[in-house]
Amino acid sequence: MTTKIGILGSGNVGQRLGRGFAQHGFSVMVGSRDPTKLTPWKRETAGDVQIGTFPEAARFGDVIVLATSGAGTESAIEAAGPENFARKLVLDTTNPLVFAPGAPVGLFVGTSDSLGERVQRRLPEAKVVKCFNSLSHTRMVDPQFHEGSPPMLICGNDEGAKREATELVRALGWPSTLDVGGIEGARWLEALIPLWMRVGERLQTRDHAIAFVR
Repeated sequence: MTTKIGILGSGNVGQRLGRGFAQHGFSVMVGSRDPTKLTPWKRETAGDVQIGTFPEAARFGDVIVLATSGAGTESAIEAAGPENFARKLVLDTTNPLVFAPGAPVGLFVGTSDSLGERVQRRLPEAKVVKCFNSLSHTRMVDPQFHEGSPPMLICGNDEGAKREATELVRALGWPSTLDVGGIEGARWLEALIPLWMRVGERLQTRDHAIAFVR
């Protein structure tokens, strides 16, 4: 399994996954448009962690994690240099969310396309796996749920990449993954998020996850 993780995005998701991978023995670089704002995070995070720019993080990682806002994802890829993603596993945690005053959260792409598919088209030589997009950053590492941890929902075109993604998910404390098919499955994994948010409002929590039972 790879030991070098490059993360694009310095928000809650990027910081949580960066800390989690480092705690589980991986070497991590978190990239930001302004790396200086990650200085406190680096100081407070144990393990082999570095901070840098988007291109530096993309070059560093054997695996790259996209942890940007949905609207900023494609520009972050261009800033990082698409050539730095070639032949690598890319874990896409992003969601194409739209927040409008007085309206329920929506998606800026969906049903006939997805942000995951856009990422794969922009990175044709990379192996994109949608992963970690269907829950809060607070439960991404070593999750604890009252009813037990569900499988992590994933999708992507490359079977080997999905097996590697499953190994990484398990390394962060998840029991398994549930593969929903090719990268077009991102249309439905992303579409789950407005529902996840609405249920969270009803339950007054964001520490919940979506599970399927039979």
